[in-house]
Amino acid sequence: MIHEAHVSTQAHIGQNVTIGPFSYIADDVTIGDNTWIGPNVTIMDGARIGERCRIFPGAVIAAEPQDLKYRGEETTVTIGNDTTIRECVTVNKGTALDRGNTAVGAHCVLMAYTHIAHDCVISDHVILANSVQMAGHVHLGKHAFVGGTTAIHQFVKIGAHTMISGGSLVRKDVPPYITAARDPLAYAGVNSTGLRRRGFSNEKIREIQDIFRIFYLSGLNNTEALDKIKLEQPPTPERDDIIKFIEDSSRGLVRGNERLL
Repeated sequence: MIHEAHVSTQAHIGQNVTIGPFSYIADDVTIGDNTWIGPNVTIMDGARIGERCRIFPGAVIAAEPQDLKYRGEETTVTIGNDTTIRECVTVNKGTALDRGNTAVGAHCVLMAYTHIAHDCVISDHVILANSVQMAGHVHLGKHAFVGGTTAIHQFVKIGAHTMISGGSLVRKDVPPYITAARDPLAYAGVNSTGLRRRGFSNEKIREIQDIFRIFYLSGLNNTEALDKIKLEQPPTPERDDIIKFIEDSSRGLVRGNERLL
């Protein structure tokens, strides 16, 4: 169903797609089956939208990146299946100097006025609350939750199953499985509530807590803490994920919280 919208005849529109009045769909666009696009949505060249997505009024998908190095090269935005994009969200496409693609995973929720800049990677089941502002090249792990009006610096990595407090300024990498809060942003404990909701056992949560007690609360520097974790904590997927994230961090990590000592 297409209602008084401008839809290019070159766009690839799936089955049972609804496009509301006054929306604009450019030439180089793919929209998957059963997707609903509300009124006044702009979907520009390079958009690759999955199935069963919902895109609300005022959203702009695949606009040119706000990067002075961009020279008009053909790049893309991909939106995974079953993702909801609320009012006035902007998702800019990638640049050839990086990935050439801005990726949003499946089953994500991008709440109103969120901005996702060029070359970001948003994994599956991520929730971004209202007005999250994300600079270029940011990576978010699966099941991350970012509170409203949070600003994220370029190249920051946020691990899986994290929770970022609303109104935060995220300048450093945030390890997986933790809650980060306060100003400046700091470790505020393991995201145990979120982990339980996703089926993590109490034993597994205690294992993760023990790892972060060593890393953040033992008074050791990062290298000493990692050596202690490797020596004292038996290998598990979660332990190994944490170690790899810390070792791969290029921007440094959010600090510990002295109030927890």
